Amino acid sequence: MIKPEDSAPQIPWDKIFSALEKWRTKMRAVKDDTAVGKAAEEYRDNINGPWAVLVTTILSLRTKDEVTSAASAALLAKAPGPKELLKLGEEETAHLAYPAGFYRTKAAQLQKIASILLAKYKGQVPSDMDALLELPGVGRKTANLVLTEAFNMYGICVDIHVHRICNRTGWLDTKNPLETEMALRGCLPKKYWKRINGLLVYYGQNVCRPVSPFCSRCIIKEYCSQVNIGHSR
Repeated sequence: MIKPEDSAPQIPWDKIFSALEKWRTKMRAVKDDTAVGKAAEEYRDNINGPWAVLVTTILSLRTKDEVTSAASAALLAKAPGPKELLKLGEEETAHLAYPAGFYRTKAAQLQKIASILLAKYKGQVPSDMDALLELPGVGRKTANLVLTEAFNMYGICVDIHVHRICNRTGWLDTKNPLETEMALRGCLPKKYWKRINGLLVYYGQNVCRPVSPFCSRCIIKEYCSQVNIGHSR
């Protein structure tokens, strides 16, 4: 793992984020935002906003954004809060979550989560990392995304895109998302903590793809060491 004192002076974070944010602004004119980002924006001032972000994030695991958006919209229309979701039951929840990947497993998890929220948190999603991690199906990625998107708190959400890009570029040398999160907490300026996930997920989906990335289109190529890239376009 890269040590903060070794990496911080060498990574031009300001230039990287400036380039990524300009690119994303242009892309928004032709392509929708991520499913979780859309849910967070739609429910920004809604008391059930954290619930919407949590539901959408769980549905998004191993699921394409367009499928996630459709499934979460259908589910949240019927279950805008945990109380309504419990009333639906597991079968109807699964039906509404379809065709999200592992929709039956996710439906069962959401039913358990709704029950816990009503029993322990008065039906509200907690704004605490440890409390979130105790919920079924919630790992650090989901918990960090809920904290940053729903509660505007500091956190670094690391999914496969963030982990891959940070290592492919050579900014970090980490073995898994948890190591990546901890390394970023040491070297990434705090003003970028909440923004890195949205930017790199979007970039990873459209340019820096897992297989055969579009290196010819890359707007941060000068800051990339192209580690372990085989074929690119």
